[in-house]
Amino acid sequence: MVRSLAVILIPVVVISVLFTRNVQHPPVRVVDWTPVLAAARQQSPYAVLAPTAVPQGWRPTVATWTKRGASVGGGAGSSANAWQLGFLTDRDVFVAINQRDADTQTMVATQTRNGVPDGESAVNGAVWQRVASPDDRTHALVSTSPQVTTVVSGDLGYEVLDSYAATLSSD
Repeated sequence: MVRSLAVILIPVVVISVLFTRNVQHPPVRVVDWTPVLAAARQQSPYAVLAPTAVPQGWRPTVATWTKRGASVGGGAGSSANAWQLGFLTDRDVFVAINQRDADTQTMVATQTRNGVPDGESAVNGAVWQRVASPDDRTHALVSTSPQVTTVVSGDLGYEVLDSYAATLSSD
């Protein structure tokens, strides 16, 4: 009986150890966003926004500037001037600012996960439209002008997004 129990328990223990241990996450690839920002500000027809101060512990992971007409992924040229800057917070939650001067409805739908209006935020005297994803996980602030649409989004509360949006500047 002890042998039978050992024959059953040993493989169960081995399998449990192999499949329940914590797997290390790959290291976060941090990018230097300042040269991309400089290029975007030089080439953009609209005011490119970026934070004047990044909260402690936030790591930049995405910085892209695509000029209208530039080849995207070896395919057709971009239909818009597009800026994206993304950070992982100190809690490993992704927060991004996206700006685009064409196809803005598609960008808003993508960044908000097909979100719906959820009120307004006043940030530095400007009114931003709040948008929440259908499952209320992703929140976004959307600002639209004739020149550009700006989306600040993340799986965070509006308070954090409001604070981040307050740091954005075109200087």
